[in-house]
Amino acid sequence: MTAVAAVPRSAEEQARLDAELVELFERRITFNQTLGLKIESVRPGDVRATFPMRPELVGHYAYGRLHGGVISAVLDAMAGLTAMVAIAENHPHDNVQQVMHRFSRLGTIDLRIDFLRQGLGRYFVATAEVTRLGGRVGSVQMRLVNDEGSLIATGAASYIVS
Repeated sequence: MTAVAAVPRSAEEQARLDAELVELFERRITFNQTLGLKIESVRPGDVRATFPMRPELVGHYAYGRLHGGVISAVLDAMAGLTAMVAIAENHPHDNVQQVMHRFSRLGTIDLRIDFLRQGLGRYFVATAEVTRLGGRVGSVQMRLVNDEGSLIATGAASYIVS
């Protein structure tokens, strides 16, 4: 008896998965709508989102700077998305439904944010990179820059992935 090798995702299936991840993070996670997150890329090694500065996101009324909770939430969301992209890459034989099922088990277990500069800008760009993805826990590092490229905050997070 011989085992049949699973076929990796086709380009069409990968495009469906990418679209599903964007749909999930931009529309179905409604808090991300509140933040105004727009996913720019879900490619391995290039997971990126932007969001505009808006009055609803201001944390200090006198200075008009971004609220620290917004910064934390955005970096947490980006790290989760980046972990999902890495999980999908590590399971190339999973179809869209199987990858999305894996997402249902993902959860933040540790989050650290370092606020480096005031959150001033017309818009912000958040990126994240997986530093380790094990069978149970994944680690991610995140960055937030403003429209001028100034580093506003960095973060590190751990996620349960099983």
